[in-house]
Parts: sequence; structure tokens; C-alpha cells
Amino acid sequence: MNIGLYFGSFNPIHIGHLIIANHVLNETDLKKVWFVVSPQNPFKLNNQLLDENQRLQLVRLATENDTRMKVSDIEFGLPRPSYTIDTLTYLREKYPENNFSIIMGSDSFQNLDKWKNFEMIAKEYSILVYKRDGFEITSKHGAKITELEAPLLQISATHIRKLVKEGKSIRYMVPESVREEIEIRKFYKK
Repeated sequence: MNIGLYFGSFNPIHIGHLIIANHVLNETDLKKVWFVVSPQNPFKLNNQLLDENQRLQLVRLATENDTRMKVSDIEFGLPRPSYTIDTLTYLREKYPENNFSIIMGSDSFQNLDKWKNFEMIAKEYSILVYKRDGFEITSKHGAKITELEAPLLQISATHIRKLVKEGKSIRYMVPESVREEIEIRKFYKK
């Protein structure tokens, strides 16, 4: 089965992430998108991160009604920080019947050469790149890429966290079940 891996902190997951996943499923031969929740991204500071299990639960709530989408905690059991190549190697061994592709924004793709063993990623995996404003795809890094014209919203997890902290509404920016969980559990208030 062709599966797209959408890696991220998802701190929190929002409508923009889901729109991209839906677009990829509609416009490519992928049958499923797995949201791979990263417990610790080597490029991000951990002090801004909600607990990994809480973020995992938010992604689960966001995707629970769409059988084409799955949440994965695969990186929770791997060494930290999480390196994409290690996760890919593990998934390939555990699920040899599946064909994995990577979904990422052009901002992340621009930094691919800073990733651990990026040459192997570029050589062995197809990469679906959705364009983000201000980040042109200038170098292909030798990768098999497919450029996607996904509908993009100017929504960011950083902005959502700021709104929550200020006591403002995040309705329509995240799925309703995610908004309710954030409010009930008082996530991002501090």
C-alpha cells in the first residue's frame, strides 16, 4: 500500500495540516496518510512543546473520523531526538509490504541537506512537497519529488498557541474536538 508520512510536532494539529493531508490523498496515488507525531524534533526547542502523549491525543481526535488518516506514535519508542531516516528505516523493516513517501512543506524541503543522512532519504524515498509562501524549491537534492499545489491557509501552530494564551478563540482553526480538548485540559495556557 502507498502511504504518505506526514512528520511533525503537531503542537497543536490544525485545519491547515488536515487540508494538506486531504489534498495529498485526493491528488496522488497514496491510500493513507500517517501523521507521525515527533516527540522531539532536533530543530525545535522542547520548552514550547505540549507533552507528546497530549499532542498524540489531539491528532487522534482530529483524524478519528477519516479512515484514510492514521496517527502514529512510532517515534515515541525510538531514540531521541527523532531523526527521519531512523524512523523510515524502522518503518521499512516493520512494514515491508508498504511503500512510504514523505510529505513536507517547501520550507522543510529547503533544509533537507541539514537532515541526518539526507542523501539516503533523497535517493530511496519519494517526497511530496507542498509549496509554502516565501520558500521556493531551488535545489532538488537529487530527490524524487512531486510538487503539490495544495491549498494553504495562513494558520500556524505558533499563532494558535498565542491565541489560547491570550484567552482568544481558536474556533475554525482546529477541528472542534481538538478545540474542546485544548479548552477542557487548559493546554497552552501557561
